[in-house]
This record gives sequence, structure tokens and C-alpha cells, in this order.
Amino acid sequence: MTNGANGLKGPLDGIRVIDWTMWQFGPVSTMMLADLGAEVIKVESLDGDHGRQFGVIAGVKSQLNDDVNAYYSSLNRQKLGIAVDLKKAEGLEIMLKLVEKSDVFVENFRQGVADRLGLSYDDIAARNPEIIYGSASGYGPNGPDSAKPAFALTGEARSGSLWWAGPEDGTPYNINGMADQMAGIMLSYGILGAIIARERFGIAQRVDASHLGSLMWLGGMRDGIALLTGEEFHRQNRNRVGNVLWNYYKCKDDKWIAFSMSQGDRYWPIFCRALDRPDLVEHERFATMDLRRDHAEELVGILDELFLARDRSEWEKRLDEAGDLIWERVQSIMDLPKDPQVVENNYLVEFDHPTLGRTTWHQTPLAFNKTPISTRKMAPMHGEDTENILIDLLDYTWDDIVELKDGGVIL
Repeated sequence: MTNGANGLKGPLDGIRVIDWTMWQFGPVSTMMLADLGAEVIKVESLDGDHGRQFGVIAGVKSQLNDDVNAYYSSLNRQKLGIAVDLKKAEGLEIMLKLVEKSDVFVENFRQGVADRLGLSYDDIAARNPEIIYGSASGYGPNGPDSAKPAFALTGEARSGSLWWAGPEDGTPYNINGMADQMAGIMLSYGILGAIIARERFGIAQRVDASHLGSLMWLGGMRDGIALLTGEEFHRQNRNRVGNVLWNYYKCKDDKWIAFSMSQGDRYWPIFCRALDRPDLVEHERFATMDLRRDHAEELVGILDELFLARDRSEWEKRLDEAGDLIWERVQSIMDLPKDPQVVENNYLVEFDHPTLGRTTWHQTPLAFNKTPISTRKMAPMHGEDTENILIDLLDYTWDDIVELKDGGVIL
């Protein structure tokens, strides 16, 4: 299926990407490129991306049936898939022939693995001097820990993210793979920059992104202020916030509303009127932002009682009628498919999966009015496109296919 101007799949239509990645970090970056229209060929070993083997994640069953794993499938849409034993000379040659016909090569293996297999930046550039080489790591390409093994949680830990996301008592807080997702976004961003540089200046290059650097960048405002002031952000206890209008409150039906009004004195009178508590506007302990901060615990207690008196739908009506207030319902994942903003902007899309039926998926949240993006296919089965790619793209014959299968080079 194609769409957009002149039948283009998206702004990267015509770009071919070799995806030699597994787990989440690398696959996210290449899936984003595929969403933008690139042809992405995922190269797996004969035992497959290890993400296919995740049985349970955070208490949720990931293996849906013999062929479909939710973890793997959610990270590898839009891609073609081949399975090759790269430790065999014939398998390595298949990869290098793909490199010759591609624009981008992406890997996320521990430092040294690509070198040992003959797939380092220098090896790849020797076969295709114009290729862009994307590399994903835990701690960056340089430094004493550049070869240290890493997953999302270790990147989140070292970057300071488990600290600021945690509770006030200092306990680290698991943010469930945010490092992988953010680092994948950063790597795809870097690859796009390299594509532009190649088109404008004729320069092909290597691009590196890491868990550590990406999660530090995600906390850029927090870290920037800390580095300039010499003081780290304080963990926030909702009962003792610096601004009661930058907080969240539970309603009678156990649903929550979040408020995001940094200009507290501007919004305080409107907020109080919406709560039918005009007496709080000029209250001797709550009339200014400084007073509200000094008496936050008392005031949050009052506001908690007020919000617990009505269901969230009632509060939403009152807040809308009050006028200029910045607030939002706190939603769960399962609320998102019903959210009209999510639906109208195609942040989630429905797709008829060949074995699961009608299913819902994230789509890269970008809108192009001339070359819109679309979800065209689901994640490939293990080695699903091996034969077609070898024959149609690399000019192998059926006799070659039989020989490669008999030799254990491909599935």
C-alpha cells in the first residue's frame, strides 16, 4: 500500500536500510525510518532476534502464539526480514552484497562484535563508501566503559533517570525501557542528519547514539538548570509541592486530573472559582505562590478533599466552564484508543494482522501534508523474505538457495 504525493510511501521512499539489530534500541530507530517510507531489511541470525523469545514483560504475557511475540512485533513493523548465519563466509557475503545496494546500515551489538564478524564501520565502508553507518551503544563509542554491556535499565541508572523518576524516599524507580525508546529516537534523528549531509555535501559517515547520552538529553531542562545553579532538582512529593497548580488530584471515581499551570498567581482565582471556593483566593495562607508553597501540605489536603467529592467527568465540565485553565485527565494506556485526539491525528492505527486479526499499533507521530506516512505491513516472521530478497535484489538463483539452505547459511 502506498500513499502521499505520486504514490510515495513517505519522505524516505527510495532509501534502503539494513537493520542488523535486536531487542528495542536498534529496532525502534529502524522502524521509525521504515514509518517514514524507507525500505528496511531486518537481518536476523538463524535463532532470531532475542526479542522474539521474551515470554513475560512486567507481568504481561508477550508470547501471543507460536509465531507472534508482542515485544518483537511492536518494534519491527514495516520491515522485510531475512535470516542468515553471519559466521559462515557465505552468510557474511550475503550481508555485504546487501550493503552494496543500501543507503544505511544499523547495528546495536556490544563493542567488538561487528569487528569480529567483519561488519565494522571500516568493513562496511570498504564495500560501500557512500553508506551511512548507525551504531547504538550503552555508553557511547569512546571512554573506559564504551565496551561495557548495557540494557535500558543500566542506561537509565547511569544517566540519573532512575533518580529523578523515583519517589521522595530516594528509591530508584523503573521507567520500563524508556532508555531504549529515547535512544532509538536519537539514533534515527542522527541518521536523518547524516542522510541530509550526504545529499548536500557528498559525505558518508558513522552516527553513534547511546542510552547514556540519550537519557541525559531527555532530562535536558532538569540537568541544564542543575548544572547552572549547582543544585539538583528535588524529588516531588505531591503533598508538599512547590506549586499546587502543578500537581494531580484524585476524584471520587478514583480517576485523576493533572494541572500544569506554572503561572500560579494568574490562574489561582479562576481555579478557586471552578472549585466553588472563592474564599481561598485571598486566604491569608494561600493568596500568593510563595504562601501556597509555604503551606502546601495543608492546601493539598484541602484540595484533595474537594476533588474527592465529585467524579472526574463532573470536574471536567466545571473546569471547562471556568475558562482559562490548563489541565488534563490522567489516562491509562487502554484509554488511548478511545481518545479522539489520538484517533484524529493517527497516533494509533488499526491494522488487520494475519494471525491476530484487527489490532492497534503505534505509528511514528509525525504528520507530513505532502508525503504522509502509513503502516503498510506487520513485523516479518523469522526469515520471511529471505528467498525473495536473495533472488530479486541480489540475483541469487534457486539452485543457490537450495545450496545455502543445505549448508545452514539461511533458513
